[in-house]
Amino acid sequence: MEPRVGVGVFVINRDGKFVLGVRKGSTGSGTWALPGGHLEFGETFEECAAREILEETGLALKDLQFLTATNNVMKAENKHYITVFMGATVVGDNPKPQLLEPEKCEGWEWASWDDICSMHEAEARAADSQNYEGKRLFLPLTSIFQQRPGFNPIQQYLTRQGN
Repeated sequence: MEPRVGVGVFVINRDGKFVLGVRKGSTGSGTWALPGGHLEFGETFEECAAREILEETGLALKDLQFLTATNNVMKAENKHYITVFMGATVVGDNPKPQLLEPEKCEGWEWASWDDICSMHEAEARAADSQNYEGKRLFLPLTSIFQQRPGFNPIQQYLTRQGN
């Protein structure tokens, strides 16, 4: 089976937080993930990001930027993904993400990079425990910590924006 390309988007609001939700009904069910989806034939990363975010959250984006990519082999599911992470600013003063695909996500909330780091650290500390009850990150987010040490999506995005 050949790798597929997924696109995850750090949808950044004016407070420097981004949209995060719990996956359901597919690979990584029960884990926290960014909105996003599969790259379609002929589509650019930017087009995919804008389309997926609008479909999943109803949010419009501006200033889309490539941030990084990870390699994700999901052995249990026999799947291999290259995940392209994009950053974008949400359009509007203080928009709230809508749950437009309830079969795929339990709900959206705004989170900080510190929140994600804390979730990762708690999960890593409990890695030996089969009974870990805390929040788990979707593999592509976990892969950022393993494959891109020191990466910070907000800093990366602002640097690419020239701020």
